[in-house]
Amino acid sequence: MSTETAAAAGHAVASPPADWAQARSRVHAVGLAAVLPVTARPLAETDGLTLAEPLTTRTDLPAFPTSSVDGWAVRGAGPWRVVGRVLAGSTPPALTEDGTTVEIATGAMVPEGTTAVLRIEESDRTPDDRVVGTPRGTPEWRQPGEEAYAGEQLLPAGTAVDPAVIGLAASCGYDTLPVRPAPRAALLVFGDELLTSGPPAAGRVRDALGPSLPAWLRRYGCEIRPSDVIGPVEDTLPAHVAALRKALADADLVCTTGGTMHGPVDHLHPALEELGAEYVVNTVAVRPGFPMLLARLTGADGRVRFVAGLPGNPQSAIVALVSLVAPLLAGLQGRQLPELPHATLAEPVPGRGDHTHLALVRLDRVAGTAHPVRHVGSAMLRGLAGADGFAVISPGGTGEPGSRVPVVPLPLRSGERAS
Repeated sequence: MSTETAAAAGHAVASPPADWAQARSRVHAVGLAAVLPVTARPLAETDGLTLAEPLTTRTDLPAFPTSSVDGWAVRGAGPWRVVGRVLAGSTPPALTEDGTTVEIATGAMVPEGTTAVLRIEESDRTPDDRVVGTPRGTPEWRQPGEEAYAGEQLLPAGTAVDPAVIGLAASCGYDTLPVRPAPRAALLVFGDELLTSGPPAAGRVRDALGPSLPAWLRRYGCEIRPSDVIGPVEDTLPAHVAALRKALADADLVCTTGGTMHGPVDHLHPALEELGAEYVVNTVAVRPGFPMLLARLTGADGRVRFVAGLPGNPQSAIVALVSLVAPLLAGLQGRQLPELPHATLAEPVPGRGDHTHLALVRLDRVAGTAHPVRHVGSAMLRGLAGADGFAVISPGGTGEPGSRVPVVPLPLRSGERAS
């Protein structure tokens, strides 16, 4: 039994909380070691998935010379006798005689023997129906391989598939792509004190994480269905074990909310011990969000699954999400751990002693500055709703105005685009 497992089981041995940056790297590496298997999907079904192999060109791009304008493909000097028309989607006969031309449409294949393409708006017709004009000095067609040569790598494995990638793959002639599928996630909400409808009252609070965490998980690339969200789970050890066992049967990742401490109704650690889980990270030296964990289990089928224990306080839960869950999911999908962008603090941000402080900030992307927001208590969500991410204040330090600090971005809201 590891020291972390022993501590979780209530024994005297305890491990210090993991350094935040090291925990982030560790869970990403663990995710990569359990990367999801490759599957081939039709292009239309790949949005949001991850390239499992480099995207390479199957032919030159363009595959053949194509006209970039509407006009005339001519051979030799003019005036030119019209001998045909070339439209996109056909293979034209060669121009074999000087003084001849074919009308050509934008995107059409340029006939062999063409010496120039004359723009339609810069041409004229003689009384005997010949074409006259002066072609421009630069070719008015796209050369084969102008965008890429056959076999050239366009995108590396690990690239997130988006509409632009889908379009590029289609232009290369792909009908399917080898991808890493979306991780399947489930959510277990712990806490008898939680209400699932109506306003808080009579000592009970409204569950904010059950409705919101699935949306966060989807933005990190997970598949999670309404039936995958369970809770509140009864505050007993048998109920926790049963809920975890059921969720782990189908999910690659089970997130839980609450129960990450060692109070009288905190059953997550004993439940994980009963299931034979191994801790990857058990508590992280970060504020808010300190009592978070990631555990790993291997099923009877040999497949590795994960349990992420998120604190019950809503903002702390999101800190755990960006600290442990997001790096894990990047690894499971075969993606690199994203390098954190930096911003200049516009106002002071306090440190949190020997813990990393993740401070909610709003970004001014034009000025490149980060502005702390208000209402940032562990149990509050008001500040989160107006924030763009978390400024990272290192242990033992403070965030002084004008200093450059890393920022953990929140996943894009629907309709937003990365700047």
